[in-house]
Amino acid sequence: MPDEPKTLDPAAPPAGTTARPTGTTTATASSGAPATAGGPPAPGPARGRLLGLVAVGLVLAALNLRPAITSLGALLEEVSEDLHMSGSVAGVLTSVPPLCFAVFGITAPRLARRFGPAAVVCAGMAAIFTGLVLRPFATGTAAFLATSALALMGIAVSNVLMPVIVKRYFPDRVGSMTGLYSMALALGTSIAAAATVPMTDALGGDWRLGLGVWAALAALAVLPWLPLLRDRDADPARPAATTSAANTGPEASRQTGGAPSQAREASRTGEASPQAAPAPRITRSRTAWALAVFFGLQATGAYITMGWMPQIFRDAGVPATTAGVLLAVTMVMGVPLAFVIPRLATRMKNQGPIVVALGLCGLTGYTGLFLAPSGGAWIWAVLLGVSNCSFPLALTMIGMRSRTGAGVVRLSAFAQSVGYLISIPGPLLVGVLYQHSGGWGLPIVLMGGLMVPQMIVGTLAGRDRTVEDEC
Repeated sequence: MPDEPKTLDPAAPPAGTTARPTGTTTATASSGAPATAGGPPAPGPARGRLLGLVAVGLVLAALNLRPAITSLGALLEEVSEDLHMSGSVAGVLTSVPPLCFAVFGITAPRLARRFGPAAVVCAGMAAIFTGLVLRPFATGTAAFLATSALALMGIAVSNVLMPVIVKRYFPDRVGSMTGLYSMALALGTSIAAAATVPMTDALGGDWRLGLGVWAALAALAVLPWLPLLRDRDADPARPAATTSAANTGPEASRQTGGAPSQAREASRTGEASPQAAPAPRITRSRTAWALAVFFGLQATGAYITMGWMPQIFRDAGVPATTAGVLLAVTMVMGVPLAFVIPRLATRMKNQGPIVVALGLCGLTGYTGLFLAPSGGAWIWAVLLGVSNCSFPLALTMIGMRSRTGAGVVRLSAFAQSVGYLISIPGPLLVGVLYQHSGGWGLPIVLMGGLMVPQMIVGTLAGRDRTVEDEC
């Protein structure tokens, strides 16, 4: 992404340290509560209400970040037949999510600087609602793709800004809050996968109603963000100020890696550190590139799974409803693990061992899917679900690989946009291989093979360093 104008970060520790951020922008919330340097409004009832509202908004937003995709995966066969799609065209359809995430996600930092991150997330939820309402009325492939893209545009900008919102409002609880919204994301994903087919049957078997019903959840997610629309001072791209004394707890200390006494004193007094660091130029960081490739490879596996796994099971003789439940099992594994893994990751200097463990689960799952897709279906679904928890791990590492709020927003946009670009060919290639080989052997070999480079670059991205040090 293009270089942003350099800004000075008064919270940066002296040169040569590897401290991670505990501070974010100085703001006065829309509630009118006074702001503490580097964090949300000062302690008090107003701050508690604000943070509670943000937490509810994060959960509801996360619940809406995948149903538009997994609900379609459960009904892909019916949609393809009704809209007369070939296997290759269906592969294009499953590649639309990462394409939209890459194209629109890169705009999130600029939109957040102009309107504030909360306003952009609110608009994203509104876009998801509009796309899901209009999609059932599509009568052709082009219209179906366009309405899907509208919903995915809202998902894209919200994806990028979730770590930014966490860093801004919960700087001392990055791991736990990342786990919370990751858990909600996994829950929304699994519910959509499991419930779409039964709801479609209950509504008369019309896939249009089965997909359109998820617009109601998106409408609900708009509401918590409306009171935050005026909180435009929460600009994640502004230089991070020092943190308040409230942000110096054990988790914050772990995330800063033990900042020098001068930085700790500045944090305690609210004064800026005399040292200042320029905003990072992300493209110069090897860690940023490793994190982007890791994000892209895990996204490739996730969208192949969400788009094609129900069809793999159905072609192996598993009933459609059971295939949807199997996808739900895969997704629901992320509910507990998405809360545990980020907290574990923030307690480790190097996240490489977690990357390798998740990758080995994926390799085992794909091997079983190749050898006995129906015989061990439930086991493979569980293992692939564990492997898909590389997503919350990647989000956590985004927050840990930069010391400043400005660095986090740039790294989040870069890693996710480049990563989703990398993931675009995967689902499409699976569709082409499936159509021309007449089976799932080659596609599954491709899926399993991608786990090896994912483990390699994930280990590199998990090293204890920050993009500011490398830039």
